[in-house]
Amino acid sequence: MGLSTSWNAFRCPKAKDLVDEISALGFQEIELSFNLTAGIVEDIAKIIQKQKIKIVSLHNYCPIPEGLPPKEALPDCYSLASIHEEERKIAVQYSKRTIDTASRLAAKVVVLHAGRVEMPDATRDLIALYLKRGKDTKDFQERKSVFLKERENRARPFFENALRSLEELGRYAQEKRVKLGIENRVYYREIPSFEEVAIILKKLSGAQINYWHDTGHAHIMENLGIIRQKEYLDAYSQDMCGIHIHNVVACHDHRAPQSGEIDFSGLPNYLNKDTLKIIEAHYPAGAEELKEGKKFLEVLLDGKL
Repeated sequence: MGLSTSWNAFRCPKAKDLVDEISALGFQEIELSFNLTAGIVEDIAKIIQKQKIKIVSLHNYCPIPEGLPPKEALPDCYSLASIHEEERKIAVQYSKRTIDTASRLAAKVVVLHAGRVEMPDATRDLIALYLKRGKDTKDFQERKSVFLKERENRARPFFENALRSLEELGRYAQEKRVKLGIENRVYYREIPSFEEVAIILKKLSGAQINYWHDTGHAHIMENLGIIRQKEYLDAYSQDMCGIHIHNVVACHDHRAPQSGEIDFSGLPNYLNKDTLKIIEAHYPAGAEELKEGKKFLEVLLDGKL
């Protein structure tokens, strides 16, 4: 069971403080998140050599691309699906850098966002309507229908470019003996949709391309009436290399595992000992919440760890 540095990276500018805080919670595995500078990554690498803690996964882009402050270096700052070839190539270049870093640190997986369909994203509008009146109102259903149809109509060139990028990255990752985990997304314009996951896995089978499940993202999609979490797990658990575990209240995600409305009781059916299990809680989740969440998951997943 690991913890993502997304929990404390913004609060701990020094690598030692970041690692010590995670280690003090009892975690021996960590995922390096996408908001770390090259200097901090190198400092973390030196520190963990002296401790009983290891890096098991990295979240693209890690380290952050040069010239970008951490708060702007989001996983989609450069889109792997961009129809602008210069941007797409930059996205591939920095993704390869993450793969290189993962290989050097003996991490098993790089978690990837596969880009986006360039269009206005109505996901936040749907969330606002959901929080105000629920998903069964006429205005919510009409807005959702228009949004999903627009994405479907616009997606093709972006998805084709995402496949080009992932094919190249898959070959590169294979050389470096690193797996790529394509993460399900919470903003619906982003790639992949539920159906696109299947296409990626089929077209790029044999490469180092796998599925990475995010419980919070899937639950928000379920709350919005787009796709159920169980459908993701039923369809793709055989191809799943890892999972981000966090909880949700309404459509507010990245809560500690026990601080929300997700029922995790069926989760052990979809995991095995080789599945990387990363708690991806964000601040203000507290240390005690994470300790309790870790204990809860260890009991729940007994035999799967």
